[in-house]
Amino acid sequence: MSSTLKNLSDFSHLQVKSAAGLKFAIVVSQWNAEVTGALLNGAYKGLLDHGAQEENIALIEVPGSFELVAGSDIALRNKDLDAVITLGCVIQGETRHFDFICDAVANGIAQVGIQHNKPVIFGVLTTDNLEQALDRAGGKHGNKGEEAAITAIQMAHIHKSY
Repeated sequence: MSSTLKNLSDFSHLQVKSAAGLKFAIVVSQWNAEVTGALLNGAYKGLLDHGAQEENIALIEVPGSFELVAGSDIALRNKDLDAVITLGCVIQGETRHFDFICDAVANGIAQVGIQHNKPVIFGVLTTDNLEQALDRAGGKHGNKGEEAAITAIQMAHIHKSY
């Protein structure tokens, strides 16, 4: 269904387990701060709303979305974590820079998760314009940060089960 018709952050059909006792890192880009700040608020609230304790949520700020990969790797090397949530926003510009950054970030985040055998959640918006980003960062299409938090909780439980 088209995202123009609904809030993408509707979890009413899911039974999300408790995040109590789980440890998370949120790695967030400082670039496009209006958007990434809203994503961070959504992720943090999503974790707390599902029972995570504040002392079990580490926050790592990195300059841009490209640095989310290194930030996630640093977090997993230095912390006993159950999952990492990456939050960023890359907005299409006039050059191919957008394509290269989006590809590198998506592949890098996947590789960090595989390397460390831990869930690393992709909460990076890749939009055509600022309006689309804001719509997905607490606007009419929900909050991708909250979605990433729910995904992190679910994946942490799956990881602990196997």
